[in-house]
Amino acid sequence: MSDDRLTAEQFDILLTAAVAAPSMHNTQPWRFEVGGRAIDVFLDESRSLPAEDPSGRAMRIAAGAAVLNLRIAAAHLGLHTWYGLEPDPSRPGLVARVVVERSAIVDPELWSLYDEIPRRHTSRGPAPAADIPAPVRAVLMRAALAEGAELTWLDDRRATGVLDLIRDADLRGVGEWTRTAERRLWVGGSRTDDGVPSSALGPRSETYPGVVRDLAVAPWDRQRRTATFEKHPLLMILSTEGDRGADQVAAGMALQRVLLTATRHGLSASFLNQPLEYDDLRARVQAVTGKPGHAHMVIRLLRSRKQEPTPRRAVADVTTTVTPEPHDTRGV
Repeated sequence: MSDDRLTAEQFDILLTAAVAAPSMHNTQPWRFEVGGRAIDVFLDESRSLPAEDPSGRAMRIAAGAAVLNLRIAAAHLGLHTWYGLEPDPSRPGLVARVVVERSAIVDPELWSLYDEIPRRHTSRGPAPAADIPAPVRAVLMRAALAEGAELTWLDDRRATGVLDLIRDADLRGVGEWTRTAERRLWVGGSRTDDGVPSSALGPRSETYPGVVRDLAVAPWDRQRRTATFEKHPLLMILSTEGDRGADQVAAGMALQRVLLTATRHGLSASFLNQPLEYDDLRARVQAVTGKPGHAHMVIRLLRSRKQEPTPRRAVADVTTTVTPEPHDTRGV
């Protein structure tokens, strides 16, 4: 097996899937080193959000989502993957190594999610109240558990509690000009390879707090049309037991597995993560679940609606090909 290297075409399929992963403000904060049969996933610190994501947690979640897409694309090619999170402490930017190999056994659940990767999108528009059957809810919970995370569905009372925390977070952010300046770099206008273009912002909510985060900064974006959103959004919280870097990468894999599974069932999502950007409010979000752990995402689910896609960088712009050293585990 040591001579069984991946082809350039296979690497392209794997990495095209990886770069389709979601990320905060569509910063796409990852880069990849490929060689032999391995793909190393690094954080791209030049795409960090020091005001809104000072610890880099959102970056690691995005990288985890990219790792899950790599694993799914490998299954689509009839290949097996194994991976390690934070595999080399001497390289802090390296968050995961994915090794791909031929196998007679391919994960059928991962294989089944491949076609959902290009279909998944963030829906920032209004939608009728989603009525998710209990079996579908159970499937989504199992998707999170498969990657070591937990999904908690919120009833109306607990959802109202989270919306109150969103109001608290928004009020804190009013005087924090660094957050506004940061979003201005990534949100609005016409964009060709990253960020959130004006066309993908969706309408403003007629009521406050809205059930969709309003990312707009520019005056023309803040004055876009309004719409009526559902009064009782269907919210869920994604959590992990631990909160180390590896836990956050695992949360990203769980997030993407939940989102793709939801897509397969005709659902889409948006995110209300403002309170998670403040440590004390993040702890209170987790407290809403009534369970121990650490909250990573507040997810609003709705019946899928057409949404303007956000752009992606080219695979060549985020990938470096390396020659494995003899002692390296890649390609072994």
